[in-house]
Amino acid sequence: MAHTDHQTMRRGLRREIAGTIGLLTDEHDFRAMRRYRSFTFDDHTRYLQQVEALLRTRASQGSHTTVALFDPEEYASFCTDTGLDPDIPSSRTRFTAELAATGPTIPYDGRPLADLVPALIDEAVRQATWEYASTLLARLGACASCGEDIGRAAFTWASGLLARILDTAPPGNRHLVCSVSGAPETLVAVLHADTDADGDVQLDEAEALEFTTVLALGLATQSPGGLVMRTSAPGATDRIYGWRLRGEGLEPLTAGEVFDAYCTDVESGDLISPESDVDYCAPPDLGPAGPTPGHQH
Repeated sequence: MAHTDHQTMRRGLRREIAGTIGLLTDEHDFRAMRRYRSFTFDDHTRYLQQVEALLRTRASQGSHTTVALFDPEEYASFCTDTGLDPDIPSSRTRFTAELAATGPTIPYDGRPLADLVPALIDEAVRQATWEYASTLLARLGACASCGEDIGRAAFTWASGLLARILDTAPPGNRHLVCSVSGAPETLVAVLHADTDADGDVQLDEAEALEFTTVLALGLATQSPGGLVMRTSAPGATDRIYGWRLRGEGLEPLTAGEVFDAYCTDVESGDLISPESDVDYCAPPDLGPAGPTPGHQH
């Protein structure tokens, strides 16, 4: 009887343990891991099928599992830095535990792996974009004339601009995209913001942090870029409008400029038919801007 009680308690404790699995999402990364003899999988498709079966089994048992993006190059560097043997399963487990704490992860919610993988990759791109933009902001240092941290001042300024953009937007669902051009590539951040029944804005804090950081970088470095928003609400025509980054602020795009941006093929330059029930328009007045950071570098 006591033995049975112990087994029951252990089964209960297993349901209290959260797990993380490091996923090799593409064939290239899968082949890179096959150089380790202890990695016994030989077919990427079957590997993904087995992962999905494991995730479903854990979910049916009431266990919570997060999925992390497993990068073989980062794994090899991790093993070198920590002195671990990369060709034993416990090292992969240690690395996966590190991913759970610091890397991009998403919880398994029962959706097919074919749908979960793109979401995981998007999360990885979002985190990498934020880290890169944050690093560039930090490198700007202090203003030579006043000593203020340029990156921090730009972030505060960008936060205020975003707040005014959301405050002046019509109620409903808002989809914002901010792009900043620069070397070696253009940074793009996306933010979804909805209004609830009480009219309060609901948004994802991680998305908002990334979006504000990318916007701040564009303002601080005065890089070419822009910000566009699409608003949607039941019974109303969708509205699309935006701004270009100009100096340390935002310059409204005209309705014609917004139309041209959305109805012109980027590669060929050919016209694209405009969407039905969409109003390409000038943005609302953001109101008094207040003093800009004023750092001229």
